[in-house]
Amino acid sequence: MRRIQVVATGGTIASRGGVEGRRATVLAKELVASVGPLPAGVEVSTRDVVTRGSYAFGTADLLTLVREVRGALHAGADGVVMTHGTDTMEETAFLLDLAFDDPRPIVLTGAQRPFDDRAADGPANLGDALAVAADEAARGQGPLLVFDGFAFPARGVRKSDTMSAHAFTAPGRGPVLRVVDGRVVPLSQPRPRPRFPLDLDLPDLPRVDVVPVYPGADGLFVRAALDAGAAGVVVAAVGAGNAGPELVEAVAEAVASGHPVLICSRVHSGPVAPLYAGGGTELHRAGAVFADDLSPWQARLLLAAASAVPGRSPEALVRAWLAGEDPPSGS
Repeated sequence: MRRIQVVATGGTIASRGGVEGRRATVLAKELVASVGPLPAGVEVSTRDVVTRGSYAFGTADLLTLVREVRGALHAGADGVVMTHGTDTMEETAFLLDLAFDDPRPIVLTGAQRPFDDRAADGPANLGDALAVAADEAARGQGPLLVFDGFAFPARGVRKSDTMSAHAFTAPGRGPVLRVVDGRVVPLSQPRPRPRFPLDLDLPDLPRVDVVPVYPGADGLFVRAALDAGAAGVVVAAVGAGNAGPELVEAVAEAVASGHPVLICSRVHSGPVAPLYAGGGTELHRAGAVFADDLSPWQARLLLAAASAVPGRSPEALVRAWLAGEDPPSGS
């Protein structure tokens, strides 16, 4: 018998329509009941942590959800399924990926259409998530995001459509599992994942801001972020990781003052690299770290988590993780 803990947090999957708009009100037991017959050999328990839209979550809330998963695993669950709003599901999935190297499945899912919609997609997504969490093929895959019949790895997953039932993709990576009529089909083998020294009992993570690049962008927002107390900055650069000279100058100032800067792209797919003179090469020369194919939003959490480790170099921790290596000792 596989014991699966469902952790409910609200979101569209738990929402009903009203005069003020959709509001999350449906609790975990009703969500599980909507699935219908459960997979054979699966015992499900439920817990409601919070019931609201994920757009209202802060990083302290994400840490609370991570601790809920830790508690479920410590209590002996064979897998955990978290229902979650789609707006920031990719961030919670990524933080879970940093937090756990446990082989037991941790699965997030949600919906694009509310619980009371005549074509609600939540029951099917939750049923698929339960099937994945109970299946041996999910062990060792790390936290997964299950949506519209596919299971995506936490790293690199992105919400790619605001309304479609096929809401998530993993550009350059693709899904690792597929669910067909309740049957889990492996699409790839589990890959080793680096450990990360994240303290799950932190009340919150340090502030890290995302600064966009656009024609005419200068150093204002980089400097404002640091003045506001940010531990570091993520630049959502153009193309393969480029920015204009005024923003590059502000990045150089930030790095020189001991504040790490990560470079991502505002482009939906593909890695960043220091290729262009006066753009990416200048950012690299200034000491910024190019964050491979991480989205700015996942890179923000990586840098925040690294900045929360006492006595360690956030830059060294980030570079090791991006290289697929366990954290250097004493860095």
